[in-house]
Amino acid sequence: MSENNTRLGILLMVATTLVFAMQDGISRHLAGRYNVYMVVMIRYWFFAAFVVVLAIQRGGGLSQTAATRQPVLQVVRGVLLVAEICVTVTAFVLLGLVETHAVFASYPLLITALSGPVLGERVGWKGWVSVAIGFIGVIIILQPGTHVFSVTAIVPLVAAFMFAVYGLLTRFAARQDRAATNFFWTGTVGAGGMTLVGMWFWQPMTGPDWGWMAALSFLGVLGHWLLIKCLDVAEASAVQPFAYLQLVFVAIIGVTVFGERLAPNVVLGAAIVVGAGLFALKRSDKAVL
Repeated sequence: MSENNTRLGILLMVATTLVFAMQDGISRHLAGRYNVYMVVMIRYWFFAAFVVVLAIQRGGGLSQTAATRQPVLQVVRGVLLVAEICVTVTAFVLLGLVETHAVFASYPLLITALSGPVLGERVGWKGWVSVAIGFIGVIIILQPGTHVFSVTAIVPLVAAFMFAVYGLLTRFAARQDRAATNFFWTGTVGAGGMTLVGMWFWQPMTGPDWGWMAALSFLGVLGHWLLIKCLDVAEASAVQPFAYLQLVFVAIIGVTVFGERLAPNVVLGAAIVVGAGLFALKRSDKAVL
């Protein structure tokens, strides 16, 4: 991979994290006014349309992209991801963007911890050290045992666990299916499953909020398109550390738009979680090489 491609990949990853942060901000606004299931359902309609169009444009067309030898696994992946998004958006409303993302940043560590029992991968002592340090960061963020701690603080941790399991299932699915196939099933299964749930929670939406809904749907498609382009031009290991910038962008949006506060324990805990995640990523890269 050339240096120029790596630089372009980094720029695309930074753009991706900014777009996803904006998407999360709009999700928090809409979920604070309407039912979470309805908001996620509409968002997934556009996501599904995007993956179908992408599949049609690829070589082999829709039928070849959709072909899989593990449909049950693909359905479980799709349902798990859309359920995780519902939990995450709920956390935005309950806790705010900053605290939710600070805890959610622990998902790479959860992937490391689960990769052994789920995929049979060797974690090693350095991997377990990174997991332990990251868990200390999460404890600092959540502050269990203090008067401000509540059960709702566990919600983003549940979302992080769900996303970690989704990531592991995706790696397992990739052993037999192409990335395009995994992407197709993620969007279509999620849209179908979310429609079955969300249609029972439909609420009339105001004109301005339909504008925000359109922006949310557009940013969702744009974010995934940027991520695909990013991974097309650069190695994932080279750009993945910059994905943590989403936490920075989310913090800016949370503070400036929603009036959230950067509590010292959240800043310290997030720094520890991100540091442990980067260490785990570096360890993983060396293991692969």
